[in-house]
Amino acid sequence: MSTPAQQPDVVQTFDGGNGQQPLLVLDRIEAFLDTEGIGSGPLNWARIGEGQSNVTYRIGRGEADLVLRRGPRPPLPRSTHDMVRESRIQSLLRDEGFPVPNIVATCADESILGVPFYIMDFLEGAVITDSSPPHFVTPDAKRTTSKLTVDTLVQLHSLDISREPLSSLGRPDGYLKRQVDRFSSLWDVNTLRSLPQVAELGSWLEKNMPDTQRHSLIHGDYRMGNLMFTDAEDPAVLAVLDWEMATLGDPLADLGYLLATYAERGESPSVMELTSVTREPGYFSRAEIVNRYQDQMTLDLSALPWYQALALWKASIFCEAIYTRWLKGERPEDRSFSARLEKGVPDLLARAQSFAALMV
Repeated sequence: MSTPAQQPDVVQTFDGGNGQQPLLVLDRIEAFLDTEGIGSGPLNWARIGEGQSNVTYRIGRGEADLVLRRGPRPPLPRSTHDMVRESRIQSLLRDEGFPVPNIVATCADESILGVPFYIMDFLEGAVITDSSPPHFVTPDAKRTTSKLTVDTLVQLHSLDISREPLSSLGRPDGYLKRQVDRFSSLWDVNTLRSLPQVAELGSWLEKNMPDTQRHSLIHGDYRMGNLMFTDAEDPAVLAVLDWEMATLGDPLADLGYLLATYAERGESPSVMELTSVTREPGYFSRAEIVNRYQDQMTLDLSALPWYQALALWKASIFCEAIYTRWLKGERPEDRSFSARLEKGVPDLLARAQSFAALMV
């Protein structure tokens, strides 16, 4: 665990002043936990990951072992980083028996940290990103985690969203059109440069939009790196993480995103390759992912390249917003990721165009 002196983003107290709002104010969190009756005494803390969107800390207080998740510093784009909604979705999924963390408390009061946040129980497990944990190095373990990645997505897409409370989580009709319209409108307000491929792809996506075959609860950022596995030789899924973009819509949007961002041997990496470990022998290929999903879901997957193009086109616009904030000095904590986006965003657009070409 760390101390405030080691990281200016975390402070014991904050009086406002003229400085930048810290990410974690320990005395305010202690007071909030007192109100909720969670733990006692001073906090210890450690940053988890280098999330480019939301920020996550492990915090300990007495016997309480917790995780605090919050959005980035304001200003926040409209309808993003909604921690209150994200915590609610996980609570509802937990009631459905779907593997998610246990939400302990939610805070909508922005006076504490400047943005809403929620707190969940810390889970001891393995998140697989750029290397295989010790218990996951055998071919059998790699195939098991690959199968579980697909099967958990099928489980999510098979939930009954026709009844409350899941039916209240979104408006599934017209999901694909709203996605294309919304992200098309975001480009001009989030860029300082001209990349005509964005408008070209947006027009192509609109003109070639497939019919949605069914409605499901979708995750929006589904990949192996957002799954936590039990750290055992026979792994199981302990929890699916990061529900910021979850809603009701077309399940093939999740599958297309999983495939479009999946790392496969022999291919050059992209800025959206967040789980590079799957390049190792033993993990599923994209074709095996498709086959296992199709074996369990009665959906026509012939339009998958469209969904893959959509995923990378959206990712390019999202990444451009990060890049612009970095250029404006609004991401001082970012030491490397944003600089890569100068070339990384055009690369994502080129990859999206290659998927679009498969639909011709």
